[in-house]
Amino acid sequence: MLQPVLHGQLGRIQDVFPVVVAPSGGSDVDCHVPPVTAAVLRGYTRRAGPLRHRLWQGKVMARIEDYAVVGDLHTGALVNKEGSIDWLCLPRFDSPACFNALLDTPDAGRWLLAPASGGPCTRRGYRDGSLILETEWETPDGTVRVIDFMPPRDSVADIVRIVEGVTGSVEMHSELTLRFDYGHIIPWVRKDEYGLHAIAGPDAVYFVTPAPLRGENMHTVSDFTVNAGERVPFVLTWAPSHVGRPHTVDAAEVLGTTYAYWRGWASQCTVEGQYKEAVLRSLVTLKALTYAPTGGIVAAVTTSLPEQPGGPRNWDYRYCWLRDATMTLQALLAAGYTAEAAAWRDWLLRAVAGDPSDLQIMYGIHGERRLPEMELPWLKGYENSTPVRIGNGAAEQLQLDVWGEVLDCLALTRNSLLTHSDEAWDLQIALMEHLETIWDQPDNGLWEMRGPRRHFTHSKVMAWVAADRMVKGVRDSGLPGPVERWEKLRDTIRRDVMANGFDAKRNTFVQSYGRPELDASLLLIPRVGFLPADDPRVIGTIEAIQRELTEDGFVLRYRPADSDDGLPGDEGVFLACSFWLVEALLGAGRHEESRKLFERLLDLRNDVGLLSEEWGVRLGRQLGNTPQAFSHFALVTSALELHQDTVRRSDTPIPPETAETR
Repeated sequence: MLQPVLHGQLGRIQDVFPVVVAPSGGSDVDCHVPPVTAAVLRGYTRRAGPLRHRLWQGKVMARIEDYAVVGDLHTGALVNKEGSIDWLCLPRFDSPACFNALLDTPDAGRWLLAPASGGPCTRRGYRDGSLILETEWETPDGTVRVIDFMPPRDSVADIVRIVEGVTGSVEMHSELTLRFDYGHIIPWVRKDEYGLHAIAGPDAVYFVTPAPLRGENMHTVSDFTVNAGERVPFVLTWAPSHVGRPHTVDAAEVLGTTYAYWRGWASQCTVEGQYKEAVLRSLVTLKALTYAPTGGIVAAVTTSLPEQPGGPRNWDYRYCWLRDATMTLQALLAAGYTAEAAAWRDWLLRAVAGDPSDLQIMYGIHGERRLPEMELPWLKGYENSTPVRIGNGAAEQLQLDVWGEVLDCLALTRNSLLTHSDEAWDLQIALMEHLETIWDQPDNGLWEMRGPRRHFTHSKVMAWVAADRMVKGVRDSGLPGPVERWEKLRDTIRRDVMANGFDAKRNTFVQSYGRPELDASLLLIPRVGFLPADDPRVIGTIEAIQRELTEDGFVLRYRPADSDDGLPGDEGVFLACSFWLVEALLGAGRHEESRKLFERLLDLRNDVGLLSEEWGVRLGRQLGNTPQAFSHFALVTSALELHQDTVRRSDTPIPPETAETR
């Protein structure tokens, strides 16, 4: 039997964490680490080698697709196949990370819990339609399961890991390495009657388990044996350091309540049809990316996972992009999640409120506008992909398409019969009036290019979308506004796009005016209603993109070498863009080709149904930040349209599925 060892006076606090000891009087002992950074420690374990992949003490780094996500609707943790939590930001998605091994070595922070023999798991998966991860190892001595989850947040954050003996008797190993502020700060640790208490500035962590604990080279280690039928819980709790110790949750109890929460949420899904399972997993993932207090949905839980291993295209995606707005709303509404759709709409309205000239392409999860970009040189990056960045300088770019995306999203809201206030329409008028003065300027484009500004075709098309949705608001919904002026502007923008953004000789739209390059965003032309899906110019664009902008049938955003995007290197095929091709092919009447491409994209998901941003065709692996909201939203909308064998404009709700459409 495992016995608690967390009570009574300690003889040697170094057995818990090897640090400098200072007596505090009485029966308690305080312990403090010397002022040394994690960068010093990493020098002892880093190995150079001929492998392209970064080595962790002789082991190849986990691939991006090796990670599963658990979360509490405030933040998310990534768990790899070897039982290590390698990434976690506390208390929010955009807070500094305390587990940073994803972007460096284990000494930058992680929590390993796995059989002592090590190695990848035998199998893993989420329990039913939940966000509870179950990972199993079959060893020569027996089978063991680790259950990982984060209960939906109350005032503090909990990570619960339960070791469950399935058969036989298995020796287990836990290794906890806390490194706050992105691996830069080693906490002060003490042991008390309940367990471990780690503190660093604003952060406090409490670690409770009945398993034995000891200190070993700046890590907290536990070795124990679990027999069939036994359960050994571990609970790690974060709280602000200035408040008292929070109540420690009962692991078995919160496992039950967490499962009930996710099953209840999943049961609201109205989706049926061939791809129901894939859609539900994507929806659960998107819910996991939702910041519950505000309704904002982050693009991913990670920063700086590379679009090209070893390259500099590494960005922070822990923020909310307006480009996702319409697809987000359309997917949520079609699946029956009206509360989440309304929360997202409300977040959007709060974020964009203010001077229309200050509209940004992205915001923080509370609607923050300032997202200053900086580099963290002490982290060596995923597979040596530097720099590691936090913040995102693209927030300050001019991207004209966002005006269209916001007005398109709010038109979809109106057409979906969600509550629509006069205040929201007043805001739309203000946004439109500003766009009228700037639509003909060059910008940075949808893909946040850091090269010179240009007249991007997609940006102009989305300016047309903005005018079109405002016209329809007046003509179809009876809202007030200068409709004749907006109709004239809509016609002017269309003529401009057709004169400058379409290459008649090649019968294709182009990325930007006066240049021959293609761009995946051109696949959205029928989706937003600029031209019908079967228009010959749309068909020509589809064929040109398939011919010139694909690898193994999957779609690139653009070709970086030709597009002057301000950065060296290359990137993988963009998964959301490949789903756009699914919809474009379906709209063009190429139904079987559309379905085959969709099913090939499903095969790119990892073993627990997650997609990152990109796929490396030649490398045969996922690339970019993960799990990626943009990829999963596109999966959901594509699946629903395949279920119903038709496509719909972005401002038109996808109706709930019926027996006739399944």
